Amino acid sequence: MKYCDLICYVLKQREENSCKNDFISSESETKTKVSSTGLQDRKVMDELKYDIPVLLLHNINPEWITEEKQEAEQEVAILATSLNELGHPLEVVAVEDDCLAERLSVFNPLDYVVFNWCEELPGVPHSEPIIAAVMEKMGFVFTGSSYATLALANDKPAIKRVLDKANIPTPPWNVFQNTDVKNWNIYPSIVKPAHEHCSIGIFPESIVTSPAELENRVAFILDTYKQPALVEEFIDGRELLNAVWGNGNISMLPPVEMDFSGLTDIRDHLFTYEAKYVPGSRLYESIGMCVPAELEPLVKAELEHIAIAAYQVTGCRDYGRIDVRYLNGIFYVIDVNPNPDINPYTSMTHAAAEIGYSYGKMGSRIVNFAAARHPVFSR
Repeated sequence: MKYCDLICYVLKQREENSCKNDFISSESETKTKVSSTGLQDRKVMDELKYDIPVLLLHNINPEWITEEKQEAEQEVAILATSLNELGHPLEVVAVEDDCLAERLSVFNPLDYVVFNWCEELPGVPHSEPIIAAVMEKMGFVFTGSSYATLALANDKPAIKRVLDKANIPTPPWNVFQNTDVKNWNIYPSIVKPAHEHCSIGIFPESIVTSPAELENRVAFILDTYKQPALVEEFIDGRELLNAVWGNGNISMLPPVEMDFSGLTDIRDHLFTYEAKYVPGSRLYESIGMCVPAELEPLVKAELEHIAIAAYQVTGCRDYGRIDVRYLNGIFYVIDVNPNPDINPYTSMTHAAAEIGYSYGKMGSRIVNFAAARHPVFSR
């Protein structure tokens, strides 16, 4: 498939799916049973099929420095080994350019479940949804969410509209195409790029406490990222990362809390790009992770209700992570991650370990979720 043909296909899919998002919630409510006990997780772990062949798809950007490439390759090797040791026949496919269809053309979709750990086509910004579109067009069954859901998640204002329509708590918000911010009067606020993920564009300076700071930060987003600025009320409460998985039966893994207790400046109460990805940096070293988060049973049940509702209404599939802030008895959804990172050190990996899943078994369960859609392996 030529890249221009792919873009035409994606645009067609986007047009077809624009009217579908309104119906995700009602379909989920009628088709989905929610599991909150954890007993089903343990039962399913005993029933996993370890003979499903896996095509592990990941991206390597030629522009990365040597250390970044080595780190990515090491993480892929850990997952590949963990799955293979359980019994999964496995091939690793590295995507190093935008020729994904050509790279996959040598494989028969009937022979594999693709483990989609590909975050972008190298050199093509915001291309995570395109990866899913290519595989859908070619007939591959793959782990994680569809093109439609990944495209929705790349549009933060669209996610906010979906949450608002479903009456799922999310901080008050607005989108600014220019620096005319005089109608915004909620402080403190946080200013984000409207179409980024992985905390790109999030810094301590993203939290603003006055109209002057807000105007400057909106200007920074417009100039730096060439896209609108999403402005939200900043909820200075507990931050909880909630891995959710399943399709027919959905459950939430133990919540993981980001611990900001050692930081006194409100601008540091934020899981920035630096805090996530730069070992040795001040915030990386200062923010702790509590697994599981300490919550009263009724409070945890409400969190689970909110997280699963957000997972369903946004169309997440197989697995996802719903990030929330908790303040004054309300859980506010601040981010929806349909295909969150699942390297060996992430919150989801820790949450799965808390209920007995090894790294390999966590990956295998995700493979098994996808295999239920496969024409051969679902039998």
